[in-house]
Amino acid sequence: MAGSFPKANKIPKELTKHGDTRIDPYYWLNDRDNPAVIAYLEQENAFYRAATVHTKEFRKKLFEEMKSRIKEDDMSVPYKQNGCWYTTRYETGKEYPIYSRKKGFQDADEEIIFDCNLLAKGHEYFNLRGISVSPDNTLAAFGTDTVSRRQYQIQIKNLVTGEIYPDSIENTTGSSVWAADNKTLFYVWKDPETLRAEKVFKHVLGTPPEQDELVYHETDESFNVYVYKSKSRKYIIIGSNSTLTSEYRLINADEPSAAFQVFSPRVRGLEYAIYHYGDYF
Repeated sequence: MAGSFPKANKIPKELTKHGDTRIDPYYWLNDRDNPAVIAYLEQENAFYRAATVHTKEFRKKLFEEMKSRIKEDDMSVPYKQNGCWYTTRYETGKEYPIYSRKKGFQDADEEIIFDCNLLAKGHEYFNLRGISVSPDNTLAAFGTDTVSRRQYQIQIKNLVTGEIYPDSIENTTGSSVWAADNKTLFYVWKDPETLRAEKVFKHVLGTPPEQDELVYHETDESFNVYVYKSKSRKYIIIGSNSTLTSEYRLINADEPSAAFQVFSPRVRGLEYAIYHYGDYF
C-alpha cells in the first residue's frame, strides 16, 4: 500500500505574529466548510479503513473484552443539594446516563430529571453536561452537544411539568448558574472558531436569547472564563484563569442586576481561589 496514501495539497499562507512571519502550507485545512477539506478527510478515512481491515475481528474482540469489565448497571454515590438527593446511574444495555433525584430522603420516590438515552435518539453523538437546578428546585438548565465540538446548546426544563422550553442558547460551555430569583441565568459563550470561553452573558427566563446582556468579556486571549456559585449559594462568581494567573469577580446572588466587582486584581504569575463562609471570604 506504500505510495497510495492521500497527500494534502500545499497552499502557502503567510502568518505574521509579533513581527515574525512564517509560511503554513496546510493552513487551508482549518476551513471545516471547504469541500476540498472534506474530500481530503474522506480520502484519509478510506485509506485508514483499507489499511486496517485485517484488524476488524481483533478490534471487535478487544471492544467486547473491555466492555465486559465495565459494570453496566452502575450508580454514583448520592449527594445532597438544596433538600434533594441527586444520583447518576446507568442501566444494563443502555449507553447513556440517567440523572435523577429524591426529595427530602434517600428512600423517597425517584424523580428522573434527564434520561440521556431518550434525548440521544436521532443523534450520532450526544453529550449532556452542566445540569443547574434553580434555587426553588422547579427548573433545570442543561447543555447538550450533538456534534462533538464542545459547543453546547443550553436549554431549560420545567421539572414540575416535564416540559423543555423551546428557547435555546447556542455556542456555550454548557454550564450555567441561577440567581436567587429563579429566573436569571448566567452562562459562558465560546468563540465559534477558537472555542475559547471568553464572554459571560445574563439570560432572563421568558426573553429571547438575542436580548441577553453581556456582563463580562475577557479580552486577553491567554485567559478563559467560567461562572459558578459559591458553596454558600450567596454569591455568583466569574473566574478568569490563564496558565499561572487568576482573577475573580462576584455579585450577590440576590442582586442579579448588580455590576460584578473584582475580588483582587490579577497579578501575572499569581494564582488564587476564593471561598465564602458566614461573613468572610
